[in-house]
Amino acid sequence: MTRDNVLGEFLQARRARVRPDEVGLPAFGRRRVPGLRRDELALLAGVSVQYLTRLEQGVDRNPSAQVVDALATALRLDADATAHLHALAASPSSPATDAAPPPPREATTAVQHLLDSWGSTPAYVRDGRFDVLMANKAAMVLAPLYHPGRNLVRDVFLDPAARTLFPDWPDIAAQTVAALRATADPRDPLVTELLPHDEFRSLWARHDVRPTRDETKRFNHPDAGLLTLRRQSLTIAGAEDQVIIVYQAEPGSSSADALMKLL
Repeated sequence: MTRDNVLGEFLQARRARVRPDEVGLPAFGRRRVPGLRRDELALLAGVSVQYLTRLEQGVDRNPSAQVVDALATALRLDADATAHLHALAASPSSPATDAAPPPPREATTAVQHLLDSWGSTPAYVRDGRFDVLMANKAAMVLAPLYHPGRNLVRDVFLDPAARTLFPDWPDIAAQTVAALRATADPRDPLVTELLPHDEFRSLWARHDVRPTRDETKRFNHPDAGLLTLRRQSLTIAGAEDQVIIVYQAEPGSSSADALMKLL
């Protein structure tokens, strides 16, 4: 997949999501585009319209850190999206090629032993493209998509069972795409495969960026019923593209009791 203007696409997508009244600009009259016009964003960021046009068209690809910060402020980006914009601006200025991304490193046997030692605590390892590399028994009992060899993004959108498993599926889908944006290689064939899917394409076009957070997640398990679990994300030293995802139930809760009965 050739994506040689990811920075420009990000700026255009996020510009379209800022209402003029949110940044103190008048919103009267007919507007040809949603959100801010290019000249309005240029004014707010303190750059020329010509320079912003070159950025959005991919002619200029490496704005300074000061310009990135000014654009982030004008676009009302949060910390995650601002960091992502800095990363796009710092990427090599030559267009991306169709060469495949480097293969991910395999998770080590020691990590598998760690997962297994947690017994009734579901845990698995995934990489930056959301491939499940390894998992313990508790994770695989919790959900089929946590089996090694599965891809979480593909399963969330293409496996109908995911919509039953996750009662909050629209939120889960949006979070998944935003987390993929934070880590995905723009050449990854996974994105190409999923773009024909209307819901994925719509979410991908928003350019939301939100790395995986420690937060509560609900599961509608076919045997255990509704489970409310706390998700934690742990980094693996020496393998920055891999994380351990752990799910824990509140001690003494009905979710903890139901989870124990599954194992």
